[in-house]
Amino acid sequence: MAVADGLKRIVGKLAGLAGPRRPHAGRLARRSRPELVRLRDDGRTPNNPRLPLVVYRNAIRFDKAYDRAAVLERIFAGHGWGDSWRDGIYDFQHFHTATHEVLGIARGRATVQFGGDNGRLLSLKAGDVVVLPAGTGHCRLKASRDLLVVGAYPSGGRYDEPRPDEVDGPAARRSIAKVPRPRQDPVYGREGPLLAAWKPALSARQRQVVRARRAKAAHT
Repeated sequence: MAVADGLKRIVGKLAGLAGPRRPHAGRLARRSRPELVRLRDDGRTPNNPRLPLVVYRNAIRFDKAYDRAAVLERIFAGHGWGDSWRDGIYDFQHFHTATHEVLGIARGRATVQFGGDNGRLLSLKAGDVVVLPAGTGHCRLKASRDLLVVGAYPSGGRYDEPRPDEVDGPAARRSIAKVPRPRQDPVYGREGPLLAAWKPALSARQRQVVRARRAKAAHT
């Protein structure tokens, strides 16, 4: 696994020379209403109990002047998501216990199962972007021959890619719970929808304070 991942990163670096500069790359991202998909722990694939999978449809406007994968790499890197690679998506269920991941479709189409063997099927095409919280199972079921995917990761994580039966379940869940939330949305930066979708849950005391403030505002 580590060797394959290393090769993906090397290929990405060698090929990533035909992209726009970062300020222009950012202008190639267009607003997309996020789809939020919550996935439950199925006993084998932990998924993420707090953070939803986030899907941006048709989020990237590709310019013929630039290499498509390079556009995604520059957009992601411009928002702090690095260590990028270019490849497809593995055809077996796997997940990451110590990092979040973004997948951008540069070319082609794919049907991907997220969440484990009984998880959610999503059809993805060029221009779509999916942000996977740590623990999210994913597996390619079918794809066009020209499928090309760019993956990247926020800082503060550590890469691994176990299959469901390759890790100790409780240890994996503890690791997933410790992964820090990213500082920026990989597509839209500091103002992106991801930050609201992945906002920390309020404690019981905090919810009580919010309700009290709303009640006070309603009577003024």
